[in-house]
Amino acid sequence: MVEIERKFLVKNEDFKAEFYQKNRITQGFLNTDPLRTVRIRIKDETAFLTVKGKNNEAGLSRFEWEKEIDKTEAEALLKLCEPGMIDKTRFLVKSASHIFEVDEFYGENEGLIVAEVELASENENFEKPKWLGQEVTGDPKYYNSQLSKNPYKSW
Repeated sequence: MVEIERKFLVKNEDFKAEFYQKNRITQGFLNTDPLRTVRIRIKDETAFLTVKGKNNEAGLSRFEWEKEIDKTEAEALLKLCEPGMIDKTRFLVKSASHIFEVDEFYGENEGLIVAEVELASENENFEKPKWLGQEVTGDPKYYNSQLSKNPYKSW
């Protein structure tokens, strides 16, 4: 139940020639406190309730608990969320033995493209695709919970 990931900006759209799956995601936050975020996510026709804990000092790992919920329930819970919904397409891209989740944002976050890779340990090596840009791991302004309150277009 611990998530270890690194996050990067994406330099260009070359990843779109490499993805093997994509999903439209809408999500809102019932709580955006940095000590614990509570998220409602609808990914195509599937919905989830997710609780995330505070990041460690390096910003690489944190507690994460997720449960699939009924889509109708998720739609009702989205109405209770804090202002600022996240709308994005997630592309899955395989690179060597890892899978990058590349999020292309819309609405108030349009123009932002971020890639994440989940790791088995904080020191795990991985191959960086050519389209991967600057690392932003641990920078709170790139957390979806913060993008919902302070969107990319307002920076």
